[in-house]
Amino acid sequence: MAPSIDFSVIAPPAYLEQFVGQEPARVHHVAAQQVLSDAMYRAFFAREAERGAEIIVDNGVFDLGYALPAAKLVDAGRAIGAREIILPDVMRDGAATVKASEQAAKEIKDLAGDAFRLCAVLHAADDEEWLRTYDALVSGGWAGAIALPASRRPDPTRQLCRTRWAATAYLEERGLVEARLVYRLLGLGRTGHLELIEQREHEWIASVDGAAPVILGAMGIALLPEGPYEKPSTPRIEQLGPISEDRFGLIRHNIAVVRTAAGSSVMIAEERR
Repeated sequence: MAPSIDFSVIAPPAYLEQFVGQEPARVHHVAAQQVLSDAMYRAFFAREAERGAEIIVDNGVFDLGYALPAAKLVDAGRAIGAREIILPDVMRDGAATVKASEQAAKEIKDLAGDAFRLCAVLHAADDEEWLRTYDALVSGGWAGAIALPASRRPDPTRQLCRTRWAATAYLEERGLVEARLVYRLLGLGRTGHLELIEQREHEWIASVDGAAPVILGAMGIALLPEGPYEKPSTPRIEQLGPISEDRFGLIRHNIAVVRTAAGSSVMIAEERR
């Protein structure tokens, strides 16, 4: 079993110090639009980069509904010393994702050369498209990383495009994992931290990000180390609002549960002070 999958906590900008800072500093998934619009957010992650964290700039599509243009992604990456940019993607559409990502990759290369590793997101509407898209991303030559989105709904047929732990097992069993690529998980899915226990069997998975431990903790809901994982309807992270200090301990507990499931010994930096 792999010793660790790095877990990047997603929290509202007002609570970065309390929940997001890492000791040791490892990997952060960072919202490009927040980097460009929020000086405190920008300064926090620039400091984490200086401490040795690998900063990954997300393109904004999950939060905004559209990806920021390549020039904005480069600006965000440069502002915080990022090492990687997640290329524009189109939910559940492999062909559109490949087209958008390839175009953005060209534009980023023109603007910044090889300053950033470029990460493509593997979307698809069905398994045939999933296989075509994976092949296109691997063979295109412009992606240095591939990210697999979270599985959000139950899928009894375990489709590759709908069940992420089936997809990672498929890649490994068929020898399709490319050693030159970095593989990431985007978000915690319908089984939450419990999926990470299975995913640690794959030594090639580098990181995962998620807001669930913060959101659930703010709502007074504890994550159970061995499950079950039941997530009610929750607000998006940007709609969470002020978090009561009496929930801070529960949020930190939830983060620790996720990191334990991921095999990570990283702590919240504030807890080490």
